[in-house]
Amino acid sequence: MHNKPLESDWKIYRERVSEWRERYLEKKNQEIVAILEDEGKTPTERFWEARRAMDEEADILTTCLDGHSRSKMSWNLLLMHGHGLVLDEDLEEFSDGLRESILRSSRELP
Repeated sequence: MHNKPLESDWKIYRERVSEWRERYLEKKNQEIVAILEDEGKTPTERFWEARRAMDEEADILTTCLDGHSRSKMSWNLLLMHGHGLVLDEDLEEFSDGLRESILRSSRELP
């Protein structure tokens, strides 16, 4: 994962990253709404649980999306894949080498 990314991979990454972020946040926002609408909890419990979930997601997004650069693209893709922003089928667009590297490294993560 330390090789310089192909221009074609970098182009796909730049074009798709905002789409992946929006898809991910659509799902996470629905989860947070469900927390806020959970009548089995007090309003205070719902507030703090939603706040905790939002803080966790903010940390994930910051880790995965801050500092986009070509040199960090492979690492960011690995992080995004690990957190569910990038799905296996999203990786099919990339070169065989990059895709295999991300999938192999994902399996090795704890």
